[in-house]
Amino acid sequence: MSTSLLIISRQAPWSGLTAREALDIVLAGGAFDLPMGLLFLDDGVFQLVPDQQSGAIEQKNLTANLQALSLFGVENVFACSFSLEERGLARTALTVADVQSLELEKVRELIARYDQVITL
Repeated sequence: MSTSLLIISRQAPWSGLTAREALDIVLAGGAFDLPMGLLFLDDGVFQLVPDQQSGAIEQKNLTANLQALSLFGVENVFACSFSLEERGLARTALTVADVQSLELEKVRELIARYDQVITL
């Protein structure tokens, strides 16, 4: 049985390479059929906003990577509802249509379900 892995992405897409690295880990794990989960927390929820102008900061747009998650078998994609609300983001306006919004208590339960957790 494979070890399950949850990646917690806490960085905004414009704050450096960390957001891209988190997505790369998830996509690689999915390609190898590892039980993967991805949780957007804190400023990481900004990665889910569509139509970002990433060229202005000379970075590649993450939208294509986010939309490829299901192609790589990554279906467990979550966002903290508190983080979304705190940043004024509506669940219905996110790039990833099938992202599951979780209350804080459910976030704690989610983390406890995974064997390994990496926070970026």
